[in-house]
Amino acid sequence: MATATFGAGCFWGVEEAFRRLPGVLEATSGYMGGTVENPTYQQVCTDQTGHAEVVQVEYDPARITYQQLLDAFFRLHNPTTLNRQGPDFGSQYRSAIFTYDPDQEREAAETVQRLEESGAYQRPIVTQIVPAGPFWRAEEYHQRYIQKHGGASCHI
Repeated sequence: MATATFGAGCFWGVEEAFRRLPGVLEATSGYMGGTVENPTYQQVCTDQTGHAEVVQVEYDPARITYQQLLDAFFRLHNPTTLNRQGPDFGSQYRSAIFTYDPDQEREAAETVQRLEESGAYQRPIVTQIVPAGPFWRAEEYHQRYIQKHGGASCHI
């Protein structure tokens, strides 16, 4: 089993999309990248804690590769909008890849470079690639939110 963590805007839909990939064992909504220990959703929404809404993915590398997860990540959101995804804005919605080792960091950087050179996007990719820090699991009502609420929007 291996771990990958991605910030791609509101975590509800991102969690559900990763959960559906063969080889993904678990996808958990949470927070990473900030300065407050064990933040609440209300704190993160103030855009003052420095956290991103993230999905931590536990996966079986024999069934799905990190590269396949990266490809899914870039399909799931717009990596060219700074601190914004759709109607959601603030640094908590930033595009970010949190890496756990030098191989993940290298693969993420190479993927960004390949996408930039391919012309896949009209604007520069602003996705942060940063070392993973503490992962703080989001409140239970955020876990499997799409399954519980049938595709509800990302606004509470």
